[in-house]
Amino acid sequence: MTMYATVDSPLGELLLVGEAASGAAGGVALASLSLPGQKGAAVVQDGWTHAPEAFTGIAAQLREYFAGRLTRFDVAYADGRGTDFQRRVWAAVDTVPYGETVSYGQIAERIGAPGAGVRAVGTAIGRNPLLVVRPCHRVIGADGALRGYAGGLERKEQLLGLEGALAVR
Repeated sequence: MTMYATVDSPLGELLLVGEAASGAAGGVALASLSLPGQKGAAVVQDGWTHAPEAFTGIAAQLREYFAGRLTRFDVAYADGRGTDFQRRVWAAVDTVPYGETVSYGQIAERIGAPGAGVRAVGTAIGRNPLLVVRPCHRVIGADGALRGYAGGLERKEQLLGLEGALAVR
């Protein structure tokens, strides 16, 4: 069963989408976290259940993160999202610590796809369905400049500022 809820944030109203999961906290595994106006954002579908109570724990973590009191999310992710390559990239992105940044090239090296793989890594990061909780905002250009973010560069800058990791534009 697909459930959804919205949560207010400094970035605007976030849309949380999840799947019922027996082992997950609150019984929901997060499938998508979208920002308003985001490229490729999830859209509520017929048959989805509005279930804010299922997302209470995730919403609390998001509030703590935006208040500067949480540096690592503890959220169950829904299985089966993305290609094998995308999942490898997303797993590497998940390891980037709060307050730090890495380049697209560094992510490509971590997954064994240096050189031409940098573009593919950028594409995979651009398809991350879990903005904010999977920290793709921490991936920047090799020159330290902010590069694409599905939620918009101003939001990427806002998130990096919150974490004290602002890159030079």
